[in-house]
Amino acid sequence: MVEVAKPKLRVYKPPNTRTGDVGGKLSVFLAGSIEMGKAEDWQTKLQKRLLDKSVVLFNPRRDDWDSSWKQTIEDTNFLGQVTWEYNHLCKADLVFMYFDPATQSPISLMELGMFAESKDMIVVCPDGFWRKGNVEFVCKQFDIPLFNSFDEGVEELLNKYVN
Repeated sequence: MVEVAKPKLRVYKPPNTRTGDVGGKLSVFLAGSIEMGKAEDWQTKLQKRLLDKSVVLFNPRRDDWDSSWKQTIEDTNFLGQVTWEYNHLCKADLVFMYFDPATQSPISLMELGMFAESKDMIVVCPDGFWRKGNVEFVCKQFDIPLFNSFDEGVEELLNKYVN
């Protein structure tokens, strides 16, 4: 009998929703800087590092983002995106958060505050991020591992959480 290898890394992006059990795999929400056109695509960079790992990633960076969507819950496209992000933040076992110094990332700052007490988190906040002191404070208050470089944060993820 030939055994077929199961795919290891799974990635879900909006509007695709993961419902139910993730098959015992660690689920990680990729929170942090996006700000289309300003933030580097660090999510894809992280995905490449995890290709052979048994992990489920919830990546909010849409392939079909439309900047004409109004930032109001009356815009069904916007509401769908925000709902997807919130639901998957709640579902995830771990939140990996990256603050790109080229951005302001107000929503990421809000998410850090919302989930600091209730979720396992790894936070990466390089020098130069405009509110690094606030990020440092929250991480210290809630004993969240904080790293200055993306690679250090990824190493923490690999060494502490991923098989």
